[in-house]
Amino acid sequence: MAIREIKDGDQVLARHIPADTAWQSGLNFYSNEDEYLQIGVWGYKAGKRLQGHIHRTVKREILRTQEALFVRRGRIRATIYTDAAQEVAQLDVSAGDIVVLLSGGHGYEILEDRTEVLEVKNGPYGGPEIDRRRI
Repeated sequence: MAIREIKDGDQVLARHIPADTAWQSGLNFYSNEDEYLQIGVWGYKAGKRLQGHIHRTVKREILRTQEALFVRRGRIRATIYTDAAQEVAQLDVSAGDIVVLLSGGHGYEILEDRTEVLEVKNGPYGGPEIDRRRI
């Protein structure tokens, strides 16, 4: 399956990267350089060495929370909303898939028992009153 972007006009709200696309050989990034959250996937054979490095202190201005989900086991349905809280899409996300949530809103339904999801987002977290508006 191909990568699917959910948009509101030119604004990318979400990006669904199916497992069969996400987990390719080498280093593959599924984010644009200007996005707050950079999503990359490694696929190397044994013996590959990645040169050590230290991330420099770089001041960044973060204007919104972006998050990525990796479904380890099971299935979820992600509902995607515009900034105006209008539903624009539903994504059925299966084990091995990645979803990147860039703007707008989102909600989830767990479709299988024992579903396990890793969520990663930029911080720091200001708490629910500051960080989000319920739909």
